Amino acid sequence: MKHRSIVIDSLPQAYELIKEMNLDTDQGESDYRTAGRRSLEMILEGRMQERVSWYLDEIARLGEADRRNGSFSRHLLTELGDIELNIPRTRRFSPISIVRAYARRAPQIDRMILACFVLGISTRKVSQALLPVLGEPVSATTVSRVAQSLDTAVAAFHRRPIKRQYRFMIFDGVVLKRKTGAGSVKRVVLVALGITEDGRKEVIDFSIAPGESQGAWEAFLTDLYRRGLTEEGLELIVSDGGKGLLAALPVVYPGIPIQRCWAHKSRNVLNYVRKAYREAVKSDLHAIQYASGIREAQTAIGAFARRWNHTYPKAVACLLGDEEELLTFFRIKHSSWWSQVRTTNAIERRFREVRRRTRPMGVFSDRTSMERILYAVFSYENLRQGVATPFLAVTQNS
Repeated sequence: MKHRSIVIDSLPQAYELIKEMNLDTDQGESDYRTAGRRSLEMILEGRMQERVSWYLDEIARLGEADRRNGSFSRHLLTELGDIELNIPRTRRFSPISIVRAYARRAPQIDRMILACFVLGISTRKVSQALLPVLGEPVSATTVSRVAQSLDTAVAAFHRRPIKRQYRFMIFDGVVLKRKTGAGSVKRVVLVALGITEDGRKEVIDFSIAPGESQGAWEAFLTDLYRRGLTEEGLELIVSDGGKGLLAALPVVYPGIPIQRCWAHKSRNVLNYVRKAYREAVKSDLHAIQYASGIREAQTAIGAFARRWNHTYPKAVACLLGDEEELLTFFRIKHSSWWSQVRTTNAIERRFREVRRRTRPMGVFSDRTSMERILYAVFSYENLRQGVATPFLAVTQNS
């Protein structure tokens, strides 16, 4: 019986061949994985020995001196599990590049770990999640080290020039918890979201701050302006109504009209109303914000004040105090834009996604971990809008 000769030209080809060799055997899954790991070890170590021999021959041909200098071990995590390799070396050379020197795990495994992290699985539970796939646990330390690969991308995201123009801007903040020696503390994440001329929404940047003070907002907005987010092409800014943001906006973006968020304002007004009357008050508020034009909205505001001023004067005062900025969106010529700019709902939806992803984590251990997950979630949301390129090959369908 003739045997087919196979020439292996690459490691991926070797890996595929190993899997094919084991498909029709009677070995159990454990034996298959063990045999596969051993075969990979032999192939990788053989290739590295060949590389060292080639290097020494070249050195000798050039008349230079070098010699073998033992070996050192490295772990490589693959789909077949962890393998420990003996890396041969000389006094001046190591062939570790063959196993991708600084990536001790196969790229597919790194992507799986990052996917778990982005999906909100804690570092301790990633090992359990990947156990059925890898056949052995992944340590929390390994997960943390892989997650560190996001740090460079996060830093670049915060520094990048802002070249795209936005027709509308939305600013808001979300509160997350962070661990400290004294327990968990709240940290505010300031977020800027832009809406392009064609209606796509992009989280432009975010900043972790102690609170939503004027100073914190002003520093964040000034950095955005310096990087290219100027008033050019900007028609309207939507705000949740926080005092710090409202004080900072005229400093950095003077002259740009401000639209107060109707969702926030409605909640504030309803706080002054007894539960039995909230539906009626809410209906009257809807008549204002969903009016067909500014005159109809102003008429509805007058009717609201006459109906509720005697019973709930504070609720009426809360509304009338910001009447002008609540109706700013009517300046936009095409009414198809009104639903997108009369509230901060676009950014609130992204906050909900952040909370959903981070809820299993409880509280963040440090600022870096907060930055990583925020960047991951916001980048994915931008990718869905077609305004960013993927930062890692992860598909999130959950």
